[in-house]
Amino acid sequence: MELSTELRLGYIPYLNCIPCFHYLKEKGFHGELVSGVPAELNLLLQQGNLDISPSSSFEYARNWKKYLLLPGHSISSFGRVKSVLFFSPVELSELSGQQIAITGESATSINLLRIILREFYGLDNVIDAVPDLPIEVLIEQRKPALLIGDRALRLVSRVPQGMKVFDLGEIWYQQTGLPFVFALWMIHRQAVDRFSVSLSVLGEQLIRSRMQFMSEPYPIARSLAEIVGLGAESIVNYWRSIDYQLDKEHLQSLQLFFELCEKYQLLEGRPELNFL
Repeated sequence: MELSTELRLGYIPYLNCIPCFHYLKEKGFHGELVSGVPAELNLLLQQGNLDISPSSSFEYARNWKKYLLLPGHSISSFGRVKSVLFFSPVELSELSGQQIAITGESATSINLLRIILREFYGLDNVIDAVPDLPIEVLIEQRKPALLIGDRALRLVSRVPQGMKVFDLGEIWYQQTGLPFVFALWMIHRQAVDRFSVSLSVLGEQLIRSRMQFMSEPYPIARSLAEIVGLGAESIVNYWRSIDYQLDKEHLQSLQLFFELCEKYQLLEGRPELNFL
């Protein structure tokens, strides 16, 4: 029996993952795809109920001894990421003492916002919480709030009057000169021996899937436009803004992010970056 038929691979149903997954089975992947938002996949990966997944870089930092990283792969941005957005009625420097609403979907984006406010704007008294109401409702009420993923992409075209939009990937790049790494491809250590063959070829399958996808993205974008509520051109531009590499600059950025998380007691200790 082929090991790859049993590999459990997490799939985030956001637009930014589609280029990696659309042609993946055509490129030889025979395992099981398990869909969920980043927070759900983080939990499944922690528990060993997934073997590998693109997952929050903060989740790696929090539980790094459980994981190895797939070399060369991430979900990152050099500058604007377009789908990790903070909406506010005031400038970031004016948020002192305020409560802000955060999404429960991604630990990385939440902690990136905390770092930005503390390290770059000197705000150590901003409270954040996951609200009972949908984030979009709070933004309509002109409350400061973080929104990510396809929901953020949709909302940015109809921002309520008086609300400012801050792209967290752009702020990080402006302040550090580095890309921001939102997600890493993380392998649960218990899967390494059992699925060594499948894991050794997955990286190449992902690259080939992504290359074929990006060579002709418009037909797929047009098929998704009505479903996601965005124009085909906007979808393709978004795909082209995502960086899927993991090289020296990305690793430098990860180390800085983890260092700042430790500085502000968002992490206990600094993780090592260990690869398959």
